Amino acid sequence: MTALRSGFTTGACAAAAAKAAAIALQDNRLIESVDIPFPDGSRHVFTIQSPSLSPASATVKKFSGDDPDNTNGVFITTTVARNTSGELRFLAGEGVGTVTKPGLQIPPGQPAINPGPRRMIEAALREVIAGGLDITLSIAGGRELAAKTFNPRLGIVNGLSVLGTTGIVRPYSAPALRDALLCNLNVALAAGVTAPVFVPGNIGHRAALAHTRASPDQIIEVSNEWGFMLDQAARQPWKALLLAGHPGKLAKLAEGHWETHSSQSPSVLPFLQQLAASLGITASTEGATAEGLFNGLPEPQRKMLAERLAEDVRKAATTRTGKSCAVMLVAMNGDILGTGGDLSPWR
Repeated sequence: MTALRSGFTTGACAAAAAKAAAIALQDNRLIESVDIPFPDGSRHVFTIQSPSLSPASATVKKFSGDDPDNTNGVFITTTVARNTSGELRFLAGEGVGTVTKPGLQIPPGQPAINPGPRRMIEAALREVIAGGLDITLSIAGGRELAAKTFNPRLGIVNGLSVLGTTGIVRPYSAPALRDALLCNLNVALAAGVTAPVFVPGNIGHRAALAHTRASPDQIIEVSNEWGFMLDQAARQPWKALLLAGHPGKLAKLAEGHWETHSSQSPSVLPFLQQLAASLGITASTEGATAEGLFNGLPEPQRKMLAERLAEDVRKAATTRTGKSCAVMLVAMNGDILGTGGDLSPWR
C-alpha cells in the first residue's frame, strides 16, 4: 500500500509567504523559494508565486497531501509593511475571517489567525527583518470556502480561519476534527449556554431550530465524534443535554458505537429490525436505510419504534455523561419521529 502523503497547514503556507514578502521588503529582491522553521525544529521549503516589491507580498499554493481538506490548492498571500509600533500586527485580508464571539483562542475583533500560525509567521519573519510590521493575510476564495466549514457557527465572519499547530497536515487527522469540534463547544461555554443541543450535522441542526427554542449558540455539531464529545460534555457544568438527529446516526449510540462514521461502525439496520421485533413490529430492511425502514412502517408503529429507540439512546448518553439527557429523533425532512426524556429545557 502506498503511504499517504502529508501536507502543510494554512498557517505554514502563510509563514512561508510572509518570509518571502519580508525579503522583498528588507532586501528589495524577489525569490522563487524559501525555507522556514517549524515548531518541531525541522525546516521545509516552499515554492513562492507572484512575489512583489510594491507592496511587499508573496503567495504560496497550499498542498494538503492526501488529507481531504477543502482548502487544498488555495492560494495564500501575505503582505508585509513596516509600522512604528514596534509590534507585529495581524490583519485580515480578503478571504480571512474575523472573530466575533468569545470562547476561541483569538478574542473578538481580531483576524481568525490562531496562535500557532502567528508564532510560525513571527519566527519566519524574524529570520529576515526586525521592528514593527503589519502582516496582512489573504486567501483566494476564502469567503466561499468558509461557508462549508464550522466558521459561521463559531461566529467567524467573512472568511476562513488560519489554523495549524505543528505546520503539518497529516492525512485523515481525527485530532484536527476534534480541535474544530472543541472550538464549537468552547464558544457555547463562553456564551453562557447551560443546556446545549448536540447534533450530527445539518439535519439535526435544522430540526433543533425548527422544533425547539434553542439558539444557534446552543447547537453544537458533533459530526461522528460522539464518544469524544459526550466525554467532553461530562466535564462541563451543564444542566441538561439534548441529542437531536437522524436515527441512522443516533441508533448507533444505543448499540454502544460511539464513533458513528460508516467506516468505524456497522449498519444500524439489523439493530433496528431486532428492536422493532422486540415490540412486535415487523420492519422491512428492503430500502437498505434507516429512513426507508421507518418510512415503511404505519405511523403508530413508526412512533412506537422511534420512541423506544430514543429512550435507549437517552439511557446510553446519560450513562456515559452522567448528565440529564434527552433525545429527539428526526426524519430526513425534519419531522420528529420520536423523543425520549424531558425536552422542557428546550421548549
